[in-house]
Amino acid sequence: MFYRECGNFKDSYASDMAIFPIPLDRWGFIVMLFVAFVIVPLFTSEYLMMNIIVPFYCFALSAFGLNVLAGYAGQISIGHAAFMAVGAYGSFILYGRYGIPLIPSIIGGGLIASIVGTFFGLPSLRIKGFYLAISTLASQFIIEWVIVHVHWISGGVFGTIQAPAMYIFGYALDTPVKKYFLVLCIMTLLMTIGKNLVRGQLGRNWMAIRDVDYAAEIIGVNLYRDKLVAFAVSTFYAGVAGSLITFCYVGAANIEEFNVMTSFALMGMIIIGGLGTLLGSFFGAGFFIMLPIGINHFLGTFMEVVPADILANIESIIFGGLIVFFLIVEPYGMARLWHTIKDKLRLWPFPY
Repeated sequence: MFYRECGNFKDSYASDMAIFPIPLDRWGFIVMLFVAFVIVPLFTSEYLMMNIIVPFYCFALSAFGLNVLAGYAGQISIGHAAFMAVGAYGSFILYGRYGIPLIPSIIGGGLIASIVGTFFGLPSLRIKGFYLAISTLASQFIIEWVIVHVHWISGGVFGTIQAPAMYIFGYALDTPVKKYFLVLCIMTLLMTIGKNLVRGQLGRNWMAIRDVDYAAEIIGVNLYRDKLVAFAVSTFYAGVAGSLITFCYVGAANIEEFNVMTSFALMGMIIIGGLGTLLGSFFGAGFFIMLPIGINHFLGTFMEVVPADILANIESIIFGGLIVFFLIVEPYGMARLWHTIKDKLRLWPFPY
């Protein structure tokens, strides 16, 4: 009774295009913002904030970028973590070497990743499917090699660039709470922009390309332009996420944080969370962050029973098995399950 849409007649374009058509959704969103901006900083421990919530926000942002490319535009990418590395090193160089302010450096890292991503997105104009997946996987290894072997970028093989002290208008970001607010504000802003972007004309063009690309071209969609824009937007989000991870979570730029396994993990996030949905990016990132913690706590009591080789690889086994499970049982992921529950609530108790 509290979630039904009966009687909500839309009498304007604004109400018809509302992100939250049901009042309870709007209030629920406000409550989540209140929890994120007030409750978490006041009542959460520094360990939970910096080691769980901050990486959750960062990976959700990166997963949404990959969702723009794979979920909305239908272009497969298996090298997404490499563009996170480009953004991380790019922002560090801008901020640490050239003295550009922190926020413009983070955005600049995203723009550098966007330029590199657009270049590696050029093959999508001629190939798609499995061949595009291999092409993007090649970008992962190429970018890793360049970062590792060009001393000007990373300082040499396995070089690590320590994060300098962070300041915004002379205000030092030297505590976990301040870093948390930086990540939260940037993530909220970019997610809001992204949500409105995929709901507009460009988002509809991407979905038309995803469904039937030659039909989209017939009705006037510019395939070349919109595919490259999808790569640019996707890698921009990845670059910003990589910058935030290195500045606010790891505290250093290290290529080992953005290897090919991270790319596969990001692909698993959007598959489990839900392709083509913003909510699925959050579900997938939360699942990816919480799964290792849950497994370690659960198997802690079986250390003497379970063989050591299984314990060492149990996270990968379970994560891979869940990807297969969702592909078979619910291809649209956890977000689709959530939308199904909401649709039933909107009609309850009148299922017809």
